[in-house]
Amino acid sequence: MIAIEGGGALLLIALMALMTLLTRFGGVLLMSWIPMGRRVEGFINAMAGSVLVAVLVPVAVKADAAGQLALLATAVLMLLLRRPMPAIAAGILVAALVRAV
Repeated sequence: MIAIEGGGALLLIALMALMTLLTRFGGVLLMSWIPMGRRVEGFINAMAGSVLVAVLVPVAVKADAAGQLALLATAVLMLLLRRPMPAIAAGILVAALVRAV
């Protein structure tokens, strides 16, 4: 077990960053051997959405009112604008405003 006192926290962050980088590079290397057809592209697109849902559902269930309103604002703006960055920015702004009040 690594203690988080001293340099332990920085070591853990560095190890997590390294594992993230290796995972990304490994995925790119693996996908370089797989021909990109319609089915593979459809699978990748569906997988991205399912990962997003898997991350957001626990937040929606366990979040406070600010978190739930932020998710609602993000979802509504995403449906209206079809652009993720403005929707995410609006969600962050809603959470900050609700928590500030």
